[in-house]
Amino acid sequence: MYRYLLKIVLILFSINLFAQSKIVIHAEIEGDIDLGLAPFVKRVISEAEEKNADAIIFEINTFGGRVDAATQIKDAILESKIPTIAFVNKRAISAGALITLSCRKIAMAPGSSIGATTVVDQTGQKQAEKYQSYMRSEMRSTAERNGRRTDIAEAMVDERVVIKGLVDSTQLVTLTAEEAHSFQIADTVVNDIKSVLKAFDLEGAKIQYTASNWAEKVVRFLNNPIISSLLIMIGLIGLYTEIKTPGWGLPGSVGVIALILFFGSSYILDLASIVEILLFLIGVILLIAEIFVIPGFGIAGIGGIILIFVSLFLSLINTNFYIDYSDIMMAIIQLGGAVFGSVIVISLLLKYLPQTKAFGRLILSDETSTRQGFISNPDYNNLVETEGEAITAMRPAGIALINGKRFDVVTEGDFIEKGSKIKVDRVEGVRIIIKKNE
Repeated sequence: MYRYLLKIVLILFSINLFAQSKIVIHAEIEGDIDLGLAPFVKRVISEAEEKNADAIIFEINTFGGRVDAATQIKDAILESKIPTIAFVNKRAISAGALITLSCRKIAMAPGSSIGATTVVDQTGQKQAEKYQSYMRSEMRSTAERNGRRTDIAEAMVDERVVIKGLVDSTQLVTLTAEEAHSFQIADTVVNDIKSVLKAFDLEGAKIQYTASNWAEKVVRFLNNPIISSLLIMIGLIGLYTEIKTPGWGLPGSVGVIALILFFGSSYILDLASIVEILLFLIGVILLIAEIFVIPGFGIAGIGGIILIFVSLFLSLINTNFYIDYSDIMMAIIQLGGAVFGSVIVISLLLKYLPQTKAFGRLILSDETSTRQGFISNPDYNNLVETEGEAITAMRPAGIALINGKRFDVVTEGDFIEKGSKIKVDRVEGVRIIIKKNE
């Protein structure tokens, strides 16, 4: 009997040891779905693959966001070599629903919801049919990939799709947790992460929580429309200041750093490519050449300005994805706001900077006048009709001794021998014109 008890203890110990050896990576997808979230999700999947984790749990709570960002995240999750689990603890709306469907398993908390993935613009207005068609196919193919009902996935985008027993042809599909489980969208309804582990045979596994690192947070911060517009504005002001002033100084350095941050963050998020960066550099080179090398202002200068603004505009939109009208308008607003802000700041600097004490230290502000005894050229008018002696031959220029001082003088073309008596005829500027004193 003791032998049987020992076997049972060993079996239970082995089971517990095996469970403890399991690793589950946990990451949150919360708030707006933006392009800055995609690198974080890709890193989580990459680290999970390196650790050979048993599963990745994405805890989701979002109202949605950018479709292009959601598509990047969806592709990364579908390509993951590690099993992925979506745990919708509150809601997975719009782009969040696409990300949830891309996971192999779905668990939802009581009271949570999923659906309503119609593509809308920045103001909430429904986009054109071509955008809806694209989103329908994304939802349908993603659901099909993981063995879920494609008709319900499509009905989350298009209210014309009828789901018997759920909605008619006038309503979009948004499912509660129980409805999602009943209609084969969710695999289970659970209360917390521990219940998720238990539901998918991961009970007792070690959970490793992952959060965004500082670099990912910085990239998301720089990608904010307000911040990216400020970076463009600072860059333009810095370039203008350096072009208008000699040498290289602080404004130019700050401007270059701002542009590096702008293009760098856009490059990381796949908004900008090497092409956009090269266009900007070529534009700056053409503009500098037009100002400092080529006389006047013509094709090179205009072309440089056009290339600069085209590169900035293309770096604000995702050309690798379908071009959304609202994204184009947002890019125009951002670029226009940056240019307008640059003009205002430059105008204020030109108007008020010369009046500041700091600017006064950089320039000579003392004024000299003839009343104070300062003159730009000596005044020889007092020498008119004064007599003197030629101490060199006048051919027609030479040196004369007048009032005991040596002066450079000139005749009107006459030759005057050395030692001859001369007389100042008139003064023209700094020229002392003499003639022979008869």
